[in-house]
Amino acid sequence: MKKLILSLLLIGAIGAIQAQKTIDDQFHAWTVVQGNHHLNNKFDLHTEYQFRRSNGYADWQQSLLRVGLDYKLNPQLTLTAGYAWVLSFPYGTQPILNNTDESRIWEQVNLKQNFGPIQIQHRYRLEQRWIEQFAQQNGQINQLDNVFRQRFRYRAQALIPLTKKGMVNNTPFLNVNDEVFLGFGKGIGKNVLDQNRFIAAFGWRFNQDFNIQIGYLNQFVIKSDGLRMERNHTLWTSIVYNLNFNK
Repeated sequence: MKKLILSLLLIGAIGAIQAQKTIDDQFHAWTVVQGNHHLNNKFDLHTEYQFRRSNGYADWQQSLLRVGLDYKLNPQLTLTAGYAWVLSFPYGTQPILNNTDESRIWEQVNLKQNFGPIQIQHRYRLEQRWIEQFAQQNGQINQLDNVFRQRFRYRAQALIPLTKKGMVNNTPFLNVNDEVFLGFGKGIGKNVLDQNRFIAAFGWRFNQDFNIQIGYLNQFVIKSDGLRMERNHTLWTSIVYNLNFNK
């Protein structure tokens, strides 16, 4: 009988915790402008800016600037390290307390494989993050000491040409990818899974250095308490333009 009562209490507690979970659906728009600018046969300079808006294009969600240096071991394997600056804004139904600065150091491995006409990419990224912290005390928002967080990201991506037998010039294509974000180390809160992003986009490759894509991004965010979550339906636009400084 005691075991039965304990089991019922445990089931009830789990049900109460699940009942407290909140998932909010929101609608955003992101624009990404990036390039891997050729310095020589081995090195590229990566530049990237992401203009992230919430409530359609009405309000700020996030501003992200990322730079890095690529080292191409071979045509299939690239190593990258760099810096990113992120400014996050209060938005939506689960807003943060204040505009928040974040600095990141990041390292990345990118692998490419071809399966017939389809190009598959596996991207592995580590991030070391220094994030501003705020707390509400006596009706006022006070800044605390910055916190240090670490995160691992893995993205699997397929580029699928629609009218030709490979990713060649003047080719329409599909970009389908999914990326998972996993926190590790001290201070990650009650959840290891930080985010998941799924993208399905239509693109046009003008040449190897220029393509434009537009599609749908589903960003699923789990807050540090493990109870509040966002499902952000996002219009995603990407412009890739690589300059060639090697000429």
